Parts: sequence; C-alpha cells; structure tokens
Amino acid sequence: MKPTTQYTKNARINIAYQVFGSGSIDLVYIPGWVSNIDLMWACPELVNFFTELGKIARVILFDKRGTGLSDRVTELSTLEERMDDLRAVMDAVGSEKAVLFGHSEGGSVSALFAATYPKRTISLITFGIFAKRIYSKNYPWAPTHEERQVVYDMIENSWGSGEMNLESLAPSKTNDKVFMDWLANYLRSGASPSAALVLTKMNTEVDIVDILGSIKVPTLIMQRTNDVDVKIEEGRFIAERIEGARFVELEGDDHLFWVGNTKEVLDHMKAFILNENTVENTEQQLFTIGAAKIISDQRPNQRQQEFFTQYVEQYRGKVIESDGQTFIATFEGPSKAINCGLGLIETAKTLNAQLVLGVHIKESPVDEAHFISRETNLTLESIFEQAQPNQILVTQTVKYLLSGAGLSFSQHKTVFDPNSGESIILYSVVDESKLDLQNDTPYKFQLPKNDSFLENVLQQIDDHLGDELFSVEILCNELAISERQLQRKLKAITNKSPIQLISSVRLHRAKELLLKGEYNIAEISYQAGFSNPSYFSKSFKKEFGITPSALQQKEF
Repeated sequence: MKPTTQYTKNARINIAYQVFGSGSIDLVYIPGWVSNIDLMWACPELVNFFTELGKIARVILFDKRGTGLSDRVTELSTLEERMDDLRAVMDAVGSEKAVLFGHSEGGSVSALFAATYPKRTISLITFGIFAKRIYSKNYPWAPTHEERQVVYDMIENSWGSGEMNLESLAPSKTNDKVFMDWLANYLRSGASPSAALVLTKMNTEVDIVDILGSIKVPTLIMQRTNDVDVKIEEGRFIAERIEGARFVELEGDDHLFWVGNTKEVLDHMKAFILNENTVENTEQQLFTIGAAKIISDQRPNQRQQEFFTQYVEQYRGKVIESDGQTFIATFEGPSKAINCGLGLIETAKTLNAQLVLGVHIKESPVDEAHFISRETNLTLESIFEQAQPNQILVTQTVKYLLSGAGLSFSQHKTVFDPNSGESIILYSVVDESKLDLQNDTPYKFQLPKNDSFLENVLQQIDDHLGDELFSVEILCNELAISERQLQRKLKAITNKSPIQLISSVRLHRAKELLLKGEYNIAEISYQAGFSNPSYFSKSFKKEFGITPSALQQKEF
C-alpha cells in the first residue's frame, strides 16, 4: 500500500517525502538522477524491494528539489542544497540519525552527507555509484565529453522514450514491455526534459574523489560486474578510498538495484544493517572553512567586527577565530561560505576596505568546530598569499562540490600544502551577475535577509504573491540589482528567467493552497496573483500536468 505523501519545507522549497516500515532503525533512500515517490509504488519489483526493507527499518523516501513531487521552482540544486533537503526530511520525521542508501547519482549526496554529518549517519550503503562523471587519467572509466554529449542529445530530443536506450539501465527487463513503459513514465514524471538535461550536465561536473577518505562511518559499496552505466572499477575505486569499506561485487548487468538478483542485494543490506558490531567513529568530520583578511588603513571598530560576525551567522556560519583583521569561520557547506564572501566584499567597500578570502574543505577533528589548528592556519595563510584584493580563492575540492551554484571559476595558481607538501590547485571565483556593477544601486551596509540569493528572490515573490502587478522591474528594485544581473543569476541557479520563476512560484504556492482545501479555485487564483481564473487553470495544467479542479477531486 502506498504511504501518504507529506511535505516539509527547506527554507521556501517544499520537499515531498513518505515514511513506511516497522523496523527500529531509520533508513533514508537517496534516489539517482530523477525520481517520483508516488510512481515508485506503481512498479511491483520496487514495491517488493521496499516491503522487504520495511521489515527491518523505518524507510524514508523523498524527491529532491526540482524533481518528482517536490517544488520545481528551480531545476538546479547543489550537493549542499540536497544535503539540506535530506536534513529537513530527517528533522520532519524525527530521525536523529539514519542509514543512508544512495543509488547512482544519489551516491554523491550520500557520501558527502556521511562525511559532513557523521553524527547523523549510522552507516552508508550504496549501489551503482560513481565518484565523478567525466573521463580523466586517474579515473578512466567515466564517460568522455563526447559520450556525455550523446546523452545530452538523447535527453533533449527523446526524453523518456524508447530512443533513450533505457534498456541499458535494466538489460534483464528488455523484453518486459510493462516494466519498460513504467520506467519511461517514471522518468518523465520525475523531471521535465529541460530539468533532466541541466541535472545531467550538473552531474557531469561533480567530483567527490577528494572527500572519499573523509567518510568514517561503516560503508557498504555494491556494484554489478557488467553494469553498463557505471563500471565495476568505479565501485572498487570508491571502496579502496573509504577506510574499512566493504565492497560487494554482484553478478549481472542491471544498473537498477530492484531488478535482477534483488534477493542477494537485500541479503547483503539486511546483514550489514543488522550488524550489532558497528563501531561509531565521529571524532573526525568534513568542515568547510572560510577565512577573510581585511585590507584597510584603519582597524575595524567593535561595531564593524560585530557586524562581520552577524553577517557570517546569517549564512549559517560560525566565526571561531578573529583578531580584528582576520576572520576564520566554519560553514555548513562551500556555497554558503562563498555567497557570504561575495556579500562581505561588497559590504567592505562601504567601509573603504578590501578583503581577500579563501575557502577550503578538509577533514578535521570535531574540536575544530571551536578552534582552528596550526596546520589549518598554515594552509589558509598559503592561500591568502596568492589572493588579490576583493578576490575569493577556493581549493579544487571546493570547486568540484559547487556544480549548480551559479558560479564560474578560473584556475589561479598552485600552492603547496605546508603540512603535507602536496600541491593544491587554487581557483578564483567569478560571480558573473556582478559583471555590470557600475549600473547598480550602491550596495547597502546591511545584513542579508536570507542565506542565499535565491532565498532573497523567493521571499520577495512571496511577499508580493497576491499582487498581479508585481513585475521583474519591481523585483529588481527590491533586490537592488539590475535586470541584466537578475537574468544572469537566475538563469545560472534555476535555469529559468525572472518571469518564468515568478509564475512558477505563484503556481506552486497555489498548489499548496489547493491541497489545504480551504478555498475555492477562483479565490486561490486571486491569492496567487492571477486576476483571471481561466488563465490560472491553463497555467496550472501546463506547470503540473493536471487542472486545479482535477487535483482537488483527486485529493478530496
């Protein structure tokens, strides 16, 4: 029986989730690529798999933002935002810690979460995952750029159809028309063609190789020998880099875990989950460390220092060391650190000061959440020495985790880690939305309202939700940004124009109101900023594939 679909919010984005099972241990399934948690229950093979898991665990399913039943106001999301979505769902169901089960592309988020939040991770289980999605000499099993382009073309021209070569995901089901029809429908219901394309391109840029060694929770890596989509060597490569990881090679060529020799997959999972000898190791975790050095003729006064601290906290960071000229802080992820840095640079200009900033991500003792070690300080100093005023430098590891953040990077210089002697490639952050700052309203000396640019945009749209005259021009004025900047930034982080985003947010908020069942369709259309209920219904069907009246009948 299909569980009830529920929603929780991560900031202003609704994340759809389901919970089922009678076990005493929580398990969160992180699906690959795109998903639709309702359509999962239309596949008997997947239902059987989930039913067995539910006998030993409380299973938690969710659709990441931009896919399935979750809000699709944005088609892009960073690994960091997906981790935030995962935490939001765990918080909503009261799960303090859980087993993470990542499949395919979902393995990247699962691995990063386990390294960053070991205290909330019981163990990590993966199936058919990869560490990077583009060929390199040290990872020769990944597709080449040319091979990825073939995939892009197939998605753009044949999304969810037979020409997508879906049989390669489940060769054992090639002649099962019912299953293949379900799989095509599942993918189409999980994402639009444009969303599937940008997600695929974003996954091409992700690289988690450098963080694998920071995973300290018990780990089970499963891979099938002849998987066409993800090579067996990729599983071995990942397992070799995670201390104590158990690697299981299974016969077969199916990339989907719920077809083929599923009993073996389940047996390995059950044995691993129920192993009472699991040793908890939370002495080390992955930290994002941001550091800023103020360049000014005058030392910042107490009020300005307090302002910098509050600014960091607004981005969910914590200043752990400061001497008035240099600030060192830890953040929940690299995009928050960089967005904070970009804002601080503009704020510093109002104080006639300049900043140099560095962002690094490294495994450290958990105590480093309260103080910075000498080794980390030396690394940060080596980064500072290469930075120009008002420049943010990041390490290669940070760059690889920022796909989908709407930022560009240019290779800067290579430095040597003063502790290990290994080379560190540095990249300069380029925020393309700032290229025409001379046309902007002067930056204000004030705290940001939210911890990301997208959150600021969504708040403005929500604040003007019922105003049918709300326009891109008004939005730009409220954000103190030029229309050209807004166009660039939103395209980079949502793959939508400002007009498309405003309409999408209004329709998603209308859907929320419809599901509450407190107002009729005409009232909801006005509340969402549509003066014409007929046009509202047409727009709603275009966005969600169902009319408002049909949705109400389905739910109530």
